[in-house]
Amino acid sequence: MGPEITPDAIMQLGFGYWGSKTLLSAVELGLFTELAKGPLALEAVQTRLNLHERGTRDFLDALTALGMLKREQGVYSNTPATELYLDRAKPTYVGGMLEMMSARLYRFWGDLTEGLKTGLPQNEAKHGGDLFDTLYSDPKRLEQFLSAMTGLSLGIARAIAQKFPWSQYQTFVDVGAAQGGLPVVLAQTHPHLKGTGADLPIVGPIFEKYVATHGLQERLHFASLDFFKEPLPKADVIVMGHILHDWDLETKKMLIGKAYDALPPGGALLLFEAIIDDERKQNAFGLLMSLNMLIETRGGFDYTGADGQAWMREAGFKETRVEHLSGPDSMVIGVK
Repeated sequence: MGPEITPDAIMQLGFGYWGSKTLLSAVELGLFTELAKGPLALEAVQTRLNLHERGTRDFLDALTALGMLKREQGVYSNTPATELYLDRAKPTYVGGMLEMMSARLYRFWGDLTEGLKTGLPQNEAKHGGDLFDTLYSDPKRLEQFLSAMTGLSLGIARAIAQKFPWSQYQTFVDVGAAQGGLPVVLAQTHPHLKGTGADLPIVGPIFEKYVATHGLQERLHFASLDFFKEPLPKADVIVMGHILHDWDLETKKMLIGKAYDALPPGGALLLFEAIIDDERKQNAFGLLMSLNMLIETRGGFDYTGADGQAWMREAGFKETRVEHLSGPDSMVIGVK
C-alpha cells in the first residue's frame, strides 16, 4: 500500500488567509512596534492597543503559535525577525507593504473570482479611477506606498549592488525610483557611482528627503519623468524594478525600447521583479504576483526570464541573461 492520501495540504492552503490576516492586523495595530520598546503582559497589550478583552489572548497566542511572538510566563515579546523587520522605528521595517495589504489588497483579493471572470481590476479602479491616479493624488498616502516599496526592495537592492559589475560603469538611472531605496544602496556600496532617480514630479520631494537623510544629495539627483510622453534620461545603466509588471505587453516593449535608445553601446538595462521560472511551475510568488496585477491594474502581468530576454533581443540588445537576486526576485539583464 502507498502512503495515505490526506486533505491536509489542501485545507492548510484553504485556511491560509486566517494566519495571514492575523499577522496583517498585528502590523496594522503596531503590536510589534510596541513590543520593541519592551515585553508586555496580556493586559498591557490590551490597554496600549485599545483591544477588547474577548479576543486579545487568542490573538496573541495565535501569533505565538504562528512563530511571530514569544511568550514566557505570560509576558509577550517579539521574535528576532519581528523585532528587526516589524518595528516601525527601525530602518529595516518591511511592514509598510503589509500595512498596505491590510488596508487595501486583502479586501480586493476577496473579488479575485470576479477578476478571473471579467479580466478587470478589482481595486479602487472598479469605480472609475486607477490605482496610480488614486495613490499619486494624495502625497501622504503616496509616501506610505513608496515607503512600503522601499521596505520591500532593500534586500533586493543589496543583492543588485553585489551581483552586477558596477565597477565597469559610472552612471545609472532608476526609472520609477520611488523613495530612492535602490539608488541609496548603490551609492553607499559603490562610491564612484552617480545616479538619477526618475519618477513623476510629485515623488521629487519624497526622493530628495530620503536621499538627504543618507547624505547622498551630491551624487544622487531627481529627474521628473512621464515615461509615456518623454524619453528616458541617458546613463550607462538603466534600472526598472517592479515597474514592467504594472503594464500590458505593448507598454512593456515600449519601455524596453526607450531604455535601449537612452543607453550607450555597452550600456545595460536591468529589469528586476518576481521573475517567473521559465517552466512556470516553481515560483508561486511570481505567479501570485501576476494575479495581484490582475486585481491592481488594467493590463499588467508578471513574466518569465525567457520572456524578458526575448523582448530585450527584439529591442536590439545583443547580450541577455537572468540572475537570481533574493527570495522570489531575479533580474533580467540586457547589454546594448
